[in-house]
Amino acid sequence: TADLLQEFSTRFKLPVATSFRRQDYVDNRFVNYIGDLSAGANPLLNEQVANCDRLLLLGTRFGDIATRGFSCPKPGSWHGSIAHVHPHRAEFNRIWRCDLSLCTTPDRFLRALCGIAAGRQPDRSAWLRSCRSLYANWVTISPVPGAVSLPNIVAWLSDNLPEDAIVTNGAGNYAAFVNRYFRFKKFGTQLAPTSGSMGYGLPAAIAAKLERPQSLVVCIAGDGCFQMTMNELSTAVQHKANIIAAIANNGFYGTIRMHQEMRFPERVSGTDLYNPDYAALARAYGCHGETVLANEDFAGAFGRSVEAGMPAVIELRLDPEAIGTETTISGIRQSGTALRQALMPSCRTG
Repeated sequence: TADLLQEFSTRFKLPVATSFRRQDYVDNRFVNYIGDLSAGANPLLNEQVANCDRLLLLGTRFGDIATRGFSCPKPGSWHGSIAHVHPHRAEFNRIWRCDLSLCTTPDRFLRALCGIAAGRQPDRSAWLRSCRSLYANWVTISPVPGAVSLPNIVAWLSDNLPEDAIVTNGAGNYAAFVNRYFRFKKFGTQLAPTSGSMGYGLPAAIAAKLERPQSLVVCIAGDGCFQMTMNELSTAVQHKANIIAAIANNGFYGTIRMHQEMRFPERVSGTDLYNPDYAALARAYGCHGETVLANEDFAGAFGRSVEAGMPAVIELRLDPEAIGTETTISGIRQSGTALRQALMPSCRTG
């Protein structure tokens, strides 16, 4: 299907975006690929969707994540047209009225369209280049506080892992860095939950390694996420599933902390974590363990983890200020304080 999609996109000169955690459905290096409609998606990509005149939905439910809570495009006020291709009739017209509903699989639909002549097409070259440029700018590394930068680590993995390497993650703010900075090249290389399930990454990585032992499998996890299922390291050792887990350790539940700082700045509760020494914990399970304190140390730690011939854990000591792809704790706290102060007079008089 990925090859058919690229052929279809090229022939009809159309940009392609993927839905939440479906980035491996198309090679992200493809010139017509313009990004993913994930949690924390590129705001300029969301604008492209909101302002376009036609949408072709291939096999997607086009749910709340891809549409920013069913607001992009906004039902009732958007005047574009939608063609929806899905194998189940129940998915049609649930939120948006479809102008064309085709009950079939995306690959059959694409194969049929690729088999016909494209005909005369409008010149969309400038628009396609603009869309792709927005994506290229979005995945350019943005600096974050601290000696260990998760954007740099994810970008290094994207540039250095084999094309068939499988990357897994769970849920949390850290996962937005994976969505943004890792470029998936082949189908079947992304395993991640669409339901917000913390702890998914490690067991998913173990299952993937047992299913495809020849592939390099890397789990990227937050510290809170990893602690949900870290006991599965024993399963990895027992079954010789030699995965590599990179733990983004910032010392708290990042997503919940972000919302606390936004709504109740400096009044956080229950989000700080008391973490173990993850490298020592890994060794206690019979795994290889590494601790990374600076970006330049990661490549060596990763190389040693690959060569160890056993499951491995790499702890990344992050600055807690770097809470999101474009946000810091202090920035969120300041905006939350300003918002609260702005609302206080109305609250007192109301």
